[in-house]
Amino acid sequence: MSKRDLKKYLGELNKEQLEEQIIELYEKFSPVKVFYDFVFNPKEDKLLQESKTKISHEYFPVKKPGAKWRPKAKMRRSVAQKIIKHFILLGVDPFVIADIMFYNIEIAQTYSSGNFIKQELFYKSMLNSFEQAVNFVIANGILNEFKARIVAIQQETIQQKWKIRYEFETILDKIDI
Repeated sequence: MSKRDLKKYLGELNKEQLEEQIIELYEKFSPVKVFYDFVFNPKEDKLLQESKTKISHEYFPVKKPGAKWRPKAKMRRSVAQKIIKHFILLGVDPFVIADIMFYNIEIAQTYSSGNFIKQELFYKSMLNSFEQAVNFVIANGILNEFKARIVAIQQETIQQKWKIRYEFETILDKIDI
């Protein structure tokens, strides 16, 4: 069904029929429920905090009560990517999205400052995240608000002697920071 056909169909329904269909969608499909829950009660701060906690647990997992050992860090970039994609779909404020994008890199750098990471893929993944975050803030016209964090991330790659630190610098050169 095309968008035009859908509009025509919806135009033929009365208010009660429309309400019934929306309620049915809300009850049947989880993404619709999540969307309406967010629209009517955004609580972006709470969503941001929960997301930061989830991302930080990828690098610094919390020991469960009664467990004999601490779980190993998983360092999955995909967790943050799913959160970012979800935020974009919900229409979360670009400042919040950018904050979580940079937080993901910062927490990974915090982890790598105290732990040796031999997987080259980790560093390439962080470079990809950095480039996406920088492009996102440029596209949304909020680069100035995040310049300090961008420079700090790049400086941290130098401090930690990441092998691909010059690629981070190249991204900064492209945007004249």
